[in-house]
Amino acid sequence: MKLETILAKIEEHHDLGLPFVLYSLPESDEITALFQKDNKIHTCDDYSEDGFVMAPFSTGTRLMIPEKHCEKTVVSYSEKITTQPFISISEDSQEEIDYISLVSKARKNILNGKYYKIVTSRQKKAQLSNFDLSELIPRLFGLYDRAFRYVWYHPHSGLWCGATPEILVKTNGKEFNTMALAGTNAFQEDQEPNWSQKEINEQKWVVEAIADKLQHVASVVRVSKIKNHRAGSLVHLRTDFNGVVKKGCNSLATLVASLHPTPAVCGTPEKLAKQFIIQNENYDRTYYTGFLGPINTVTKEAQLFVNLRCMHIVDKEVNLFVGGGITLDSVPEAEWEETQNKLQTMLQVIAPMLSIND
Repeated sequence: MKLETILAKIEEHHDLGLPFVLYSLPESDEITALFQKDNKIHTCDDYSEDGFVMAPFSTGTRLMIPEKHCEKTVVSYSEKITTQPFISISEDSQEEIDYISLVSKARKNILNGKYYKIVTSRQKKAQLSNFDLSELIPRLFGLYDRAFRYVWYHPHSGLWCGATPEILVKTNGKEFNTMALAGTNAFQEDQEPNWSQKEINEQKWVVEAIADKLQHVASVVRVSKIKNHRAGSLVHLRTDFNGVVKKGCNSLATLVASLHPTPAVCGTPEKLAKQFIIQNENYDRTYYTGFLGPINTVTKEAQLFVNLRCMHIVDKEVNLFVGGGITLDSVPEAEWEETQNKLQTMLQVIAPMLSIND
């Protein structure tokens, strides 16, 4: 079956306010679709159901689209779309001032010695002139085959989509995989990224924080060497972890509770960084930097990803989310530019639909 055959069903489900999700694993040509048969709100408390979970960064409902209440379809899609040149949208100078001020405040707190890293973020709104799910979906899945791609709709949360490079955790019985992902550079073909000491230190702290978290829940932990990880037009530093959960633990629930939120989206120490974020970002992240993905209780497998490079679409307005890890070596103006570059991931998806004013 081809993607085109279910696009009408997707439009119909959206118009009727019925939950659905489409998703594809990294480097896969298969797209799985779950169409919930009613608009009931299902939540995910103990990861004991097959289906797709979407969880917020902090407070909010951990939503579930359970397979037993769905029609499930798997389609093939191998079309590839190339990115356009840098897409510019209208900017409010106050947005830049506010974000630079937020980064400066985070850096000042780090200088005072209570923090190693704080992940700051912002939202960017843009207007759409001709939003069309049937155009958005092929673009999303065709642009970023290296990422976990999804389109999620639920009347409780609205319409979200994204292409995230970061694994929260993958499980197979008691065995697990996760990663530390930090640092950002523009990807250039046939050229090694030039990593600054700031980015190397940022990755080091993320690795140390994840290793410390896993110590408490795993009997075996193996850590890879650091490598480059391409994500669309960007490249990051990546370190992989794999191991075995301690006996007597509910593997997935234990790992999620331990790992979320990751140092890559919150900071270190976690509690202090999270408190700073909630008190100073001046908006609710909701499902941005939460996590999402499929759970299979029969095979005891789960693949959960951090909700990065994503957007929330309401009518003809899109809300894009971007952020960056702030350390003592951060330059506020450079951090603003990094978020500008990160906006490109989702702007490429909606480029044909943007209002000419943007």
